[in-house]
Amino acid sequence: MWLPTGWLRREGESPLFFYPRWAVRALRKTLQAAYVRLTPHTADPVQREPLFNVPGVVTAIVAILIVVHAGRMLLLTPAQNEYFLNLFAFIPARYDTSLLLGNILPGGWGAEIWTFFTYSLIHADWIHLGVNTVWFLPFGTAIARRFGSLRFIAFFAVTAAAGALLHLFAHGGDTAQVVGASAAISGTMAGAMRFAFQRGGPLGPRREGIDPYRVPAIPLLFVLTDARVFAFIIVWFGINFLFGIGSLPLTGAGQTVAWQAHIGGFLAGLLLFSWFDPVREESGRDFGAARH
Repeated sequence: MWLPTGWLRREGESPLFFYPRWAVRALRKTLQAAYVRLTPHTADPVQREPLFNVPGVVTAIVAILIVVHAGRMLLLTPAQNEYFLNLFAFIPARYDTSLLLGNILPGGWGAEIWTFFTYSLIHADWIHLGVNTVWFLPFGTAIARRFGSLRFIAFFAVTAAAGALLHLFAHGGDTAQVVGASAAISGTMAGAMRFAFQRGGPLGPRREGIDPYRVPAIPLLFVLTDARVFAFIIVWFGINFLFGIGSLPLTGAGQTVAWQAHIGGFLAGLLLFSWFDPVREESGRDFGAARH
């Protein structure tokens, strides 16, 4: 707010336009204070999150993925790497009692449990790791900011296990090693859709004074009635269908995408989101008003 002062003591002007400077200063301060009070809060510079403000838990998981892959590539011999994959990758044949592989694969019954989770920390190559990291950073950040570290780790583990489970149903007895965090990342995508488009959410209409990562999530029964969420789900499943028929190879020749694991993680993230969500739904909230 700026007021001109050059006219205050100009020679030859009428005495009616001559005021003491202290009175003008007081008037200016009063008008400035009124201006600040009456101006909407949005006139202030918009407070935005830093572009690369990634939660510590997301950074830590990315670091683990990089360390695991770099260690395999740089430190292990081919034979050691194969043993490592047999021990920690998810292999459907491990659970087929009609095959002898269950007794040949290392780890015993323990590996039958931990490989539901450990496979998500291993990647086929640097491209595979890079693509997953690019998708994990935005969606993982959204979920981590909402859930907090412990809930986020649990959510990551459960969606990874759900992806492995659906892959097991689809490929029982398969000896191929399944690796990658894609199922868990698909879970974060689905989970983020439960609140990202809500009014006040990260991708929805702004609401003053509302943390975009703490808005109430859309109830599961309303998910498919939100046009934006529905469109996202259709596009997501369409892309994975293309993966399934081989139209979109991801990690190079000779490697296939375990798209059923993606779907398992996505469905778990969508359906089980409320189990982990610390934000309670507002009673009587009109979810239809946030739809477009």
